[in-house]
Amino acid sequence: MRRPTRREIAAQDRQMLDRQAQFRLAADAVTAALAGVAEVEAVALIGSVARPLWREVPRFQPFRYWDVPVWHECKDIDLAVWLDRLDPLPTLNRARSLALHQLFKEKQIGIAHHQVEIFILQGEVNAYRGRLCSFSQCPKGRRECLVPGCGRDPFLQQHAGFTFWPDAVAPDRIMPLYDRRRGILRRASETPAEGQDDHVATG
Repeated sequence: MRRPTRREIAAQDRQMLDRQAQFRLAADAVTAALAGVAEVEAVALIGSVARPLWREVPRFQPFRYWDVPVWHECKDIDLAVWLDRLDPLPTLNRARSLALHQLFKEKQIGIAHHQVEIFILQGEVNAYRGRLCSFSQCPKGRRECLVPGCGRDPFLQQHAGFTFWPDAVAPDRIMPLYDRRRGILRRASETPAEGQDDHVATG
């Protein structure tokens, strides 16, 4: 298997940066839609889409074979959403789908609704309640619906063995996007991605 060239490494780096940029556009689109739901207190982008990318050896060849690091591959979009109460979850589910449909219509950026993970939190202690389900009905009759507690509140999905760590929403690890009192705080898509100027040199 041939070792990747510097040009191929740079192209892969650019692809990872472009992927993060598209995910940030989607985060903005979904946040704008969620901001229209009265029960939404705040929205923050969390996870790798919110942070500067780091270098790692990826899962795919030939980079893995040759132990060549590139920028981290963002696999989905993680949004933390604080709610007053849980009954508007079906509305949030529809808002997410409509926002992504509009994003594709306007910018031809295709991101599936299940790629936007929405973690539901409540209160100042950031009590984790579950994830917004991506199915069109609740329950759906799928294996995922059999997890204890899943669907007790309609469209609130639970995952077996999953723990939401409090540091996932630590101030230095998130990108606040919306607050009910102040409106849209920032746009993720307007936040410069680090590494754009040095990805060739470090490849």
